[in-house]
Amino acid sequence: MTDARQVPPPSAQDPVARIADLRARPRRTVLAVPGSSVRMIDKARGLPVDEVFLDLEDAVAGPAKDEARENVVAALHTGGFAAPTVVVRVNAWDTEYTVRDVTEVVGRAGSKVDALLLPKVRSASEVVALDLVLTQVEKAAGLPAGHIGIEPQIEDALGLTNITGIATSSPRVLTLVFGPADFMASVGMRTLTVGEQPEGYTPGDAYHHVLMSILVAARAHGLQAIDGPFLKVRDEEGFRRAAARTAALGFDGKWVLHPSQVDAGNEVFSPRQDEFDKAEGILAAYAHSTSVEGGARGAVMFGDEMLDEASRKMALVVSARGRAAGMTVSDPTITNG
Repeated sequence: MTDARQVPPPSAQDPVARIADLRARPRRTVLAVPGSSVRMIDKARGLPVDEVFLDLEDAVAGPAKDEARENVVAALHTGGFAAPTVVVRVNAWDTEYTVRDVTEVVGRAGSKVDALLLPKVRSASEVVALDLVLTQVEKAAGLPAGHIGIEPQIEDALGLTNITGIATSSPRVLTLVFGPADFMASVGMRTLTVGEQPEGYTPGDAYHHVLMSILVAARAHGLQAIDGPFLKVRDEEGFRRAAARTAALGFDGKWVLHPSQVDAGNEVFSPRQDEFDKAEGILAAYAHSTSVEGGARGAVMFGDEMLDEASRKMALVVSARGRAAGMTVSDPTITNG
């Protein structure tokens, strides 16, 4: 299998343009893969996810950290991932592994890494520290300084409190990622099922505040917002329910832990065909109405709806997500007549 990523070598890229490209890539499904399992890494190569991250953190026991790094470096050199974006989750700064994760992985296979996922981020200084280490390792490895992105993961109350500072801590930041399990523990939420509502919290959504805080900070600073995992991997209905909740808010995607969650995740975080068709129709109708040929009107009827500039902006969001998912209009007359 050949590597599906059609990107020039990092040495040929401007780091600013490189980061902008990484920030704009679809992340409907983000597959977590333990770096300690060669079998699971190999299986992940062919899965149709938007991003895959090779995990050196919680999915790897302490005694297996060294072996996991070797597995990850070898997997990066081998390539062949169907996912357009390949990421490595390093260990958090409260461990003894972080710097070695960066020096080993980026120093030996940095040209194959799109971003580093930094877990348990509690302050902007932790992202700044990773940025500084990354810059030194990139330079030592002959890579352009700044070409590898950072995806901070928000996993406790302090991290959520400092969300704006984290979002603006480095030009490398691509996304803000919710880590539900550690977050639930940090606030003392009374449940043992990650991704589900705690028993007794009805009606409502116990995660609404944290999800909206992450989403608003991400959107305010041009970043993507990614939801964390749903651990009951055989419960597709539960996964769909949890994914639909964050997709409805505006999140860009969600972690998947098992091949059974991939198709559902890609579907939930893509527009429905009727939504995409309507968005494309709105854009076409509004473009015509505001042109000289169309009378240069600022508002126009589309079916039984009155459209204005705000309608165009809303349609652009749906259109962009649909196009990123490879969608096309089901009827050409929607946009040309």
